[in-house]
Amino acid sequence: MNRTLSILVLPFLAVATVLVTASLYIVDVREKALVMRFGEVVDVRENPGMGLKVPFIDQVVRYDARILGIPTPPMEVTPLDDRRLVVDAFARWQITDVVQFRRATAAGGIQFAQQRLADIVTNAIRQVLGSVPSTTVLSDDRTPLMNQIRDLARENAKDLGVRVIDVRLTRTDLPEQNLTATYARMRAEREREAADEIARGGEAAQRVRAAADRTVVELTSEARKKAEIVRGEADARRNSIYAEAFGRDPEFFAFTRSMTSYERSLKGENSSLVIKPEGQFFDYLRNDGADRANPVPVAPVPAAAEPSSDEPLAPEVTDREGTPLGEKAGVKLTPLPESLAPPPQQESIVPAAPPAN
Repeated sequence: MNRTLSILVLPFLAVATVLVTASLYIVDVREKALVMRFGEVVDVRENPGMGLKVPFIDQVVRYDARILGIPTPPMEVTPLDDRRLVVDAFARWQITDVVQFRRATAAGGIQFAQQRLADIVTNAIRQVLGSVPSTTVLSDDRTPLMNQIRDLARENAKDLGVRVIDVRLTRTDLPEQNLTATYARMRAEREREAADEIARGGEAAQRVRAAADRTVVELTSEARKKAEIVRGEADARRNSIYAEAFGRDPEFFAFTRSMTSYERSLKGENSSLVIKPEGQFFDYLRNDGADRANPVPVAPVPAAAEPSSDEPLAPEVTDREGTPLGEKAGVKLTPLPESLAPPPQQESIVPAAPPAN
């Protein structure tokens, strides 16, 4: 009896176990599930846990609830300035409405949705990048462009029941056939800028050089002017001293002039001088003229005229107008030593003749 009962219960338990197993399903934390009955959605499970269904009638369809990524194939876009660019992008998306996603993709599921999203993102990239110049696309800060692409792709992907979270441009390059020409244009532009900088630098250097040369000429001219003034005043003073000295003793003046002539003419520089020895030119070689000299007697300096200090006082050298030499040119001359100063003019004392006897 017990054995017969066991034989009858075991099939019932097996059938019950199968029925219970077929009516239960588990939804993972990474999934979203739909319970389908004859192609219609009867239940939606977006939270993890265990659910019930009609065994052998209801079907559980599971979708990935995580954020998914989709890369776009390399594409050529034409920006606003008609320069072609090769662009790669990467999009991230997530299923937000499982029922709408099921209706949009049917049995294709995530694979079909990725194909649709790739087309949507590609169209958004072409539309946004085609409205800006290539310099904006190639710049370092492309965040505004990527945000525009994301917003446009998100708007177009609403019918799929998904949400485009982010779109990133991974590469923006020129086509291979345009790189050489672009590099050549860039090189020419940089060379032109370098030439402009060199020209401006040369112009500035020329201005500085011209200003320096003008300053040198002005300073040199001013220095020469002052030097000529000082030299002229000194020559005038020298001539005055010579004239005064030679005027006191004409014989000494003739002797000095003859000595100078001898020095200049008898230097022995492969020159020949043909002249009679008895000529006037050689007078001072035969006689020094001391008997004809008329030196000015030097009177003793009065005691009252002696300076109180032990150091001699050099007389001030002036021109004919009484102005110190060099004052007109702004130059202070070294005073003339006392040894070179002209002696004071003193009248000669002639002794009285003895009375006649």
